[in-house]
Amino acid sequence: MRPSHRAPDAMRPVSLQRNVARYAEGSCLVKFGETHVLCTASLEDKPPMWLRGQGKGWITAEYSMLPRATHTRTRRETTKPSGRTQEIQRLIGRSLRAVTNLPALGERQITIDCDVLQADGGTRTASITGAWVALHDCLKWMRGRSMIKDMPLTDHVAAVSCGIYQGVPVLDLDYAEDSTAHTDGNFVITGSGGLVEIQATAEGAVFSEEELTKLLDLARGGIKMLIELQKQAIEA
Repeated sequence: MRPSHRAPDAMRPVSLQRNVARYAEGSCLVKFGETHVLCTASLEDKPPMWLRGQGKGWITAEYSMLPRATHTRTRRETTKPSGRTQEIQRLIGRSLRAVTNLPALGERQITIDCDVLQADGGTRTASITGAWVALHDCLKWMRGRSMIKDMPLTDHVAAVSCGIYQGVPVLDLDYAEDSTAHTDGNFVITGSGGLVEIQATAEGAVFSEEELTKLLDLARGGIKMLIELQKQAIEA
């Protein structure tokens, strides 16, 4: 029995609330159960220095946790981000760039900020899922002002965690499961089913190829639901 009493293939309640930040070109408050992340998209009318003059844009991401997003206070990362934070930032950026036609942006940069308000496992997967909505709305804002002709997004992208908890493959781990799972994985998948990234780690015991396949099957089911929620959110 999972601590949350969910079935192995059941997600936590998920919601995507748009337009929650007044000044951002795009924003989304994403909730995976008790994990809440505020995602904003900010447009800068120039690309990073190393990309200037190449006729294309860039999407980058920053990720952080509020000090009391967790059970005990975490110190703010006021100087250099930790290795974990840098890894998550790069993952979010890679995921969004995988489904964006960067030349169609022109010489511009969009920065996605993912701020974890409350953490209960799966903060990076919630961030990617909500960041896509924020990016979509930023691009829609740009098109509405004739800054771009067509929407540069080529597909949806979302992410979900899976793991082996007490010997059973389960979908969308909360903290109680994530902290004791024998295998922990994050799956980033596009709307058309393409794999952007798979991160899977044996925490307590090695896992087999068969178990990895089961986790991927669970992830695909969760991603299908998340993509549908994204579609409903942007059509609302």
